[in-house]
Amino acid sequence: MSSLDPSKMSQGATGPAAQNASLARQSRRLYVGNIPYGINEESISDFFNATMLELNITTGTGKPVVAVQINHDKNYAFVEFKAAEEATAAMAFDGINFQNQSLKIRRPKDYQPPTGLGNEPLPIHVPGVISTNVPDSPNKIFIGGLPAYLNEEQVMELLKSFGELRAFNLVKDTATGLSKGFAFCEYVDPSVTDIACQGLNNMELGDKRLVVQRASIGAKAAAPFIGTLGSLPIPADLLPINNQDSEPTTVLQLLNMVMPEELDDEDEYQDILEDVGEECSKFGRIVELRVPKPIQGQTVPGVGKVFIQYESKEECSVALRALAGRRFADRIVIASYLSEERFQAQDY
Repeated sequence: MSSLDPSKMSQGATGPAAQNASLARQSRRLYVGNIPYGINEESISDFFNATMLELNITTGTGKPVVAVQINHDKNYAFVEFKAAEEATAAMAFDGINFQNQSLKIRRPKDYQPPTGLGNEPLPIHVPGVISTNVPDSPNKIFIGGLPAYLNEEQVMELLKSFGELRAFNLVKDTATGLSKGFAFCEYVDPSVTDIACQGLNNMELGDKRLVVQRASIGAKAAAPFIGTLGSLPIPADLLPINNQDSEPTTVLQLLNMVMPEELDDEDEYQDILEDVGEECSKFGRIVELRVPKPIQGQTVPGVGKVFIQYESKEECSVALRALAGRRFADRIVIASYLSEERFQAQDY
């Protein structure tokens, strides 16, 4: 006669042991959304295995993926790895391109991180991959005041003029799929964070003025909420800041119009001067056009920017409204005013 207690056998199937086994399995699984239509389990498995092996982010020997389950109706899959560490590493593939589809990778809803640990991916970056999930961190950036006509690629194009992006998310209305006018991002190089914020904050883009600052975390989270953006509250420290260049002046400052490397060649530099001058003269009489050129071994203020001084503030305002958001050399132009005093002092 067996000495096993039937009640204990029942508890083993649904009690702590089974729950622990379920949690352990969930730590090895990832939700993968936006998969290519008609894809099969083998193709997804082969893609993850090959990519992880190529980047050497596997543990032990053998292929990291052990199972794939696809829901074709809802266009997502669950990918199970042989180790929890590999699932965590694969979180870095969020946003990776697979058969012309940008994959959305998340933890399962019932995932519970180990005690004392968060559920963020390991601090690795896959070159060329921009995650769609921007976790809270000291370097998370808030971008507000975005014109509704800008899509994800165009907003990322603006941000990438300052450096390579690790993560980006343009917040959209779930019902319409339209932009709510704000986004979050994080750069691969943390030192770019403040440079991008200073370069973009309070600049006019079309009929909007950008608000670009570090996202509210830590001490900032306690800031009073005095506004709303869509359905989300805006902390007081994320509201637009007026500065000395927020009022119309006779000087227009253009970003993302030229790249420093394009200015090295003298012939190309002269072509740029001619093209910019011809386009900007359509909006008024140009008093002075400056396109600072890099000089080897020297720090030249304003390299990568274009400055146009018009005869009147009215002409400058017309130019700003016309040029902000326009494309030049397949880049979206960012426009703002610069005070005459800073222009004369070359304080760019």
